[in-house]
Amino acid sequence: MQRTTSGHAAVSPADAARQAREQTTLFRFTDRLFRARTLAETYEAALDAICEALATLRASILRFDEGGTMRFVAWRGLSDEYRAAVDGHAPWNRSDREADPIFVSDIALTSEPRRLIESIIGEGIHALAFIPLAGADELTGKFMVYYDTPRVFTEHERDIALVIARQLGFAIERHTGDASARRLAALVESSDDAIIAKDLNGLITDWNPGAERLFGYRREEVLGQPIMLLIPEDRRDEEPRILERIRAGERIEHYETMRRRKDGTLVAISLSISPIKDARGEIMGASKIARDISERRRAQDQQQLLLREMNHRVKNVFALTSGIVNLSARSAATPAELASTVSERLATLSRAHALTMSSVAAGLEPAATTLHALIAAILEPYRAGERSRSEIRGADIPVPSTLVTSLSLLLHEFATNAAKYGSLSTPDGIVEITCSDRSSEFVIVWCERGGPSPESTGSEGFGSRLVKATASQLGRVSRVWDPAGVIIELVIERDRLGA
Repeated sequence: MQRTTSGHAAVSPADAARQAREQTTLFRFTDRLFRARTLAETYEAALDAICEALATLRASILRFDEGGTMRFVAWRGLSDEYRAAVDGHAPWNRSDREADPIFVSDIALTSEPRRLIESIIGEGIHALAFIPLAGADELTGKFMVYYDTPRVFTEHERDIALVIARQLGFAIERHTGDASARRLAALVESSDDAIIAKDLNGLITDWNPGAERLFGYRREEVLGQPIMLLIPEDRRDEEPRILERIRAGERIEHYETMRRRKDGTLVAISLSISPIKDARGEIMGASKIARDISERRRAQDQQQLLLREMNHRVKNVFALTSGIVNLSARSAATPAELASTVSERLATLSRAHALTMSSVAAGLEPAATTLHALIAAILEPYRAGERSRSEIRGADIPVPSTLVTSLSLLLHEFATNAAKYGSLSTPDGIVEITCSDRSSEFVIVWCERGGPSPESTGSEGFGSRLVKATASQLGRVSRVWDPAGVIIELVIERDRLGA
């Protein structure tokens, strides 16, 4: 070995040329990895670098699949039969983050299963190396080199193989991470839900199109703004509690609350909140997914209203039936006459009650009628034999089919209350209905006479709430508790009548 005047070993021209080739190969490999846009381009660049740097014509790259089995993803100079024969073989599993490379100088001298050795030699391979590809948290795969004759691997070749493996492992992880990030970004961008990120100070750091649609703010309007921007005054105490739970690493699911839009209106939302962690696992913020549940809330409220109305109607049916029996018993001379009278009145009540049922629910259009005819039909069950228990005076107008259900519901509620507590609960009581046509309104005055003196309970039951809610669809309603009998004034706005 030649030495220089300084005592260091001289580098031979052949070694110098080899080092130059290796440096060129590694530089080109690094550049191609940087420019690669797909994993296929990454694998191609790696196979070129492996074959050039380790002086071989055959090499392969294998990755763990979702089931944890090592599979070929790229190769050079290997037959389909060979790859099928050794498919799934691996000296490590995913958790072997610190796996060491394995260099086999002569496969015939190893203790591997005979069948595997025969497959390898049958491919013309006598020496080979297993080089692990490590990611940040786990082993992602391996690359392999193959030689036609037995070979003693040098320390330098081992070092070169590890340099290539390190760069290839990082490149694969970067591509995988970028692909996952792109998929996640696409999901976030296309989501109908509002997805918002904030830091631990409660400042908004990200805002997707779903959030723009739900809350009305553009992304550039809210980035860097406090999340309190969306929280109504009466719910400001929620945010500190949420941040405290997030700092503790807690996930919050399906938390129902109210938030404020840009235009000041409130929206009911279901909120899920998760901690956001950095690369060291430390919590740096929170992601929020907000879903508009206004329609669901309205549907629930409507369902509850219908259930309460059904309960109210069932109670009224029993009360009215009892009242009809009592009234009929006072004038009936025989049980047969009582049964006939009660049956007749119940049948009449059933026909009148049908007017208060929503025809829309049955898929039918409510039939148009006149106001006097509608009132008469509803009060018909309360006749005393041939004697009417009601007087209808004043203007008569057509009732649009769109108002039949609402108006019938109100009049039926008035009649029911009169039969339970008012003038229709006594044999001699009557109801006087006066209809007046004004310039911009139509007024119906319901006046009860001859019954017990009315008493206001001071509390509002479901029936009163039902009357108020239904009347608001027509105009307005008011009551006067006159000693002679209750007086109800129903005002219907002219434009509701279509006139």
